[in-house]
Amino acid sequence: MTIQKMRQHNYYVYILTNKHKNVLYIGVTNNIVKRLYEHTVEKTKKNSFAVKYNCEYLVYHEYHISIEGAIARETEIKKWRREKKDKLINSFNPEWKFLNEEVMAW
Repeated sequence: MTIQKMRQHNYYVYILTNKHKNVLYIGVTNNIVKRLYEHTVEKTKKNSFAVKYNCEYLVYHEYHISIEGAIARETEIKKWRREKKDKLINSFNPEWKFLNEEVMAW
């Protein structure tokens, strides 16, 4: 096994919204199930953007094998206008279904 292969892990860029779908939160994590739990159940950071705007519904996620790639992608998406973010979500999840249960079952 090569050193590069040994360093590969699971990373996710994800987008959460509120129940009205009018606010977006973009994040990165190495454990999407745990992170989603933290956003929805624990609400660990009481003064965080996600908690303040009730962003706890997963509408988008993408997989990366390196943290550098995931962080670069998160940074890229955060710089986009809302319209472009909406197009990204629509290409992945046209109905904007809340994917929490699907992901939590992994």
